[in-house]
Amino acid sequence: MALFSSLTPVFIAIICLLIGVILKKTNGEKEKPETKSKPLSHPWVDEDLKDGTDHHGEEEVVDEEWQGLEENVAHVPFFAERYSEAEMIQRSQMFYELLNKRRSVRFLSDEPVPREVIDNVIRTAGTSPSGAHTEPWTFVVVQDPCLKHKIREIVEEEEEINYKKRMGDRWVNDLKRLRTNWIKEYLDTAPYLILIFKQVYGWLPNGKKKIHYYNEISVSISCGILLAALQNAGLYTVTSTPLNCGPQLRVLLQRPANEKLLLLLPVGYPKKDATVPALTRKPLEDIMVVM
Repeated sequence: MALFSSLTPVFIAIICLLIGVILKKTNGEKEKPETKSKPLSHPWVDEDLKDGTDHHGEEEVVDEEWQGLEENVAHVPFFAERYSEAEMIQRSQMFYELLNKRRSVRFLSDEPVPREVIDNVIRTAGTSPSGAHTEPWTFVVVQDPCLKHKIREIVEEEEEINYKKRMGDRWVNDLKRLRTNWIKEYLDTAPYLILIFKQVYGWLPNGKKKIHYYNEISVSISCGILLAALQNAGLYTVTSTPLNCGPQLRVLLQRPANEKLLLLLPVGYPKKDATVPALTRKPLEDIMVVM
């Protein structure tokens, strides 16, 4: 009896400790859902990145089976054209001078552009490298005036909200010196709109999902080649990334759920009275490091 009495405080302490652990664990589980519902620290993030029409979770895309169409891709001889050092220097200088004239032009003419030129520049963009040669891009070319105007309505409605609510004062103030706003007249006047979609995954002949490795960087590289091809053809554009317009534009253009809008390019000739901001580019020593 005396032994039991002496051990009672120990039992009570152990019981209290266990109750404390259980209560702490229960409270922790209750708090978890609350942390998930915290407001985003960047309200300007594109809502298309969490579009509910897509299949949730990249894990679902993964298929452990071999997804190639061929067991082994044959290699063929590669013959490259070689230039003399003098010609290499001349060609690189000329190409730099050509692309250095590239500017973002927001005042585009409605003057017609040959459709074959658009076909060729998109063919050129399609030569871009991609992860495991999945070629995860779709270029939607819009030339119908009614469809272009619907695109403009969607973009301007969302862009006004972006400027007034989502982007924040710092971003809006940084854009003031460039005189940009949510009015996008060029979406009506440009003879062509090119909307570039990234395919976050594809489909195999057996109906299973096909992984598109590095789909965003692959499509981004393709967009850079497209910009160079447009400049080479004497056409101009402005790189437009309409925040939070992706789902609506995808539905309007009847694109599948595995595609997400990455870039919108109005393409055409500049108006005769077009202006651009008087900007300069960083010198070579500020953008290159030689080690």
